[in-house]
Amino acid sequence: MNTPHAIGLDIGGTHITAAVIDITEMKVIDYSLQKESFDSNLPVDQVMTIWEKAISAAIENSKIESMAGLAVCMPGPFDYQEGVCWIKGQSKYEHFYGLNVRNLLLDSLSLSADFPILFENDAVCFGKGEVFKQKENLSKKVIAITLGTGLGACFIDKGVSVTTGDLVPLDGEIYNLPYKEGIAEDYVSVRGLLSHYHALSGTTRNNGLELYNLAIKGDQLAISVFEKMGTDLAAIVIPWIQNFSADHIIIGGKIANAGALFLPSFTKSVKEAGIEVQVSVSNDNEAAALLGAVSLLCTSHSK
Repeated sequence: MNTPHAIGLDIGGTHITAAVIDITEMKVIDYSLQKESFDSNLPVDQVMTIWEKAISAAIENSKIESMAGLAVCMPGPFDYQEGVCWIKGQSKYEHFYGLNVRNLLLDSLSLSADFPILFENDAVCFGKGEVFKQKENLSKKVIAITLGTGLGACFIDKGVSVTTGDLVPLDGEIYNLPYKEGIAEDYVSVRGLLSHYHALSGTTRNNGLELYNLAIKGDQLAISVFEKMGTDLAAIVIPWIQNFSADHIIIGGKIANAGALFLPSFTKSVKEAGIEVQVSVSNDNEAAALLGAVSLLCTSHSK
């Protein structure tokens, strides 16, 4: 690759993180990491202005002018090949349904039509990035789980993402697995935490951080909601830990910061199922996702 730098984007329901990555060293360039929090249900042009601001600031702060491409971690459902968003009814990106995000990025950044822009599932990017960061994982079967506005997952066998076959759920996704009265994501996500807390207390909380702060201050209902989420997550993934014969589970995403509140109940349920598996929480979600995204450019370039 002639240009050893690329832009990595991690796009979530409430944030965008942009950075310039040194592809050779697989590391984030100093001072280039930019974060913006925003409401993804804003009109498309307003969201694109926020994205463009973050990307431009990352490039400017990196002091590097030439980029090999742009690699984007994006939540699903999304056509990663074509760059088309199919997110609907998930309280995020309501105005993006059916739009080609590759074209939106090319337009807002004034890039030529042949500039490489690649997309991948946010959980797959996170998982691949964690494998890159911890080289011992390259020989293992890893399940990476992201907990935030949604519930993401990816199954990685010796560094390769597995999305087909009997060992993993359809498309390697767990958010839409049938669970209790709905699907897994209804219970294990910010939405799940807030609705469970409301059911117990009759009180509406605005976001996950508010609930986390309550739990840290000793609110027993808030604590119980996080504990229940850990139990629910275990119930959802245990059949797939067994099926995939996973060696290591890595948990990331915004809710991962509350690991002290939900991990004990998660690991207890896993142990009670007679499963021995390494469980860890990512210490750097953002860098992992960005590195995983940019690794796509290396792969596509070598094909």
